[in-house]
Amino acid sequence: MAAALLANVLYSTGFVLEKRALAAMPQVTVRQPARLLRLVLGSPLWIGGSLALASGFGAQLVVYRTLPIAAAQGIFVSGLVILVLLSSVLLGEETSGRERYAIGAILIALLMVVLSLKEGSDTVSRSAPAPLILLVCVPSLALGVWLYASAERRARHRHRMPTTGVEYGVAVGLLYGVSSLAIKGVSSYLTSSGLGGAVVDLLRSPYPYLLLFTGAFGLVMSQAALQRCRASLIVPVCTTVTCLFTAVLGTLAFGEALPGDPLRLALRIGGTALAVSVLLAMPKHDPPAQPGPAPQHDPPEEPQPPPHTRELTTDEPRRPVAEDTGVPAGQGAAASPRKGDGGPGEY
Repeated sequence: MAAALLANVLYSTGFVLEKRALAAMPQVTVRQPARLLRLVLGSPLWIGGSLALASGFGAQLVVYRTLPIAAAQGIFVSGLVILVLLSSVLLGEETSGRERYAIGAILIALLMVVLSLKEGSDTVSRSAPAPLILLVCVPSLALGVWLYASAERRARHRHRMPTTGVEYGVAVGLLYGVSSLAIKGVSSYLTSSGLGGAVVDLLRSPYPYLLLFTGAFGLVMSQAALQRCRASLIVPVCTTVTCLFTAVLGTLAFGEALPGDPLRLALRIGGTALAVSVLLAMPKHDPPAQPGPAPQHDPPEEPQPPPHTRELTTDEPRRPVAEDTGVPAGQGAAASPRKGDGGPGEY
């Protein structure tokens, strides 16, 4: 239990630190993995987050040696509460009311899975047939990569709605689910004696190679998704998919039998169905940003018409306007003396 809680804290801290580091970087993309790695490896904050995630994987190895797979996932998912708190405090992200209800429903669903466990009756399996593991993991990896590529194609559309990252979370969650099964398999080879033989047996199993694939692809895919989407949404979706994948398929692959009691069986199946239903109902797009109020400016002063063109009020007498002949005053016929005015021509 202590190792599981420590893993929760390390995972949540690692995701939040990586998200904060990615926010200060130029846009990264899976189509340029070398550039992405160069950018993230040059950020001390991102390196701190990746070290926290790696430590969480180490704690997960201890958990899988002592707890059934389904019980471990029920404890791991409680880290969503820590993540939402950290993303709110350190990243300033706000979740909508619908998303908070969805996260609460996911916690209830996985609590149902935990309640379906019974101490002493659940066995902790140590191994699984390699062909069965490959039959479960290879199609899941292909589906995860295909979903991510589809989300990338839609993201490049000019007139698309802003996505919340549910598709990205499902795709990365499938890869991390395979990684979780691989960690469970690696834990079965941990032994205090015969270390050399254990290493040889481990290299003959599919688990280290599954970890290498999911580590490489998961690193590139998760960083691009974290930069584009809110950590408070994409990480809960990713965690939910990972936990459900591991709890359901891992229980079957490693031979950890389902409960025989009808009530416990109903809790486990009902919790799984509820979590999947909530995941499908989560909003696929963020609401468009509301435009802010228009800046207030003083209206421009209207130009006053010249005095000779302005309208007269009823109180002003209307004066005759002399016809403009184009001749200066005092010149031309207009200024010539008239008969009877005493001019020289009078005499």
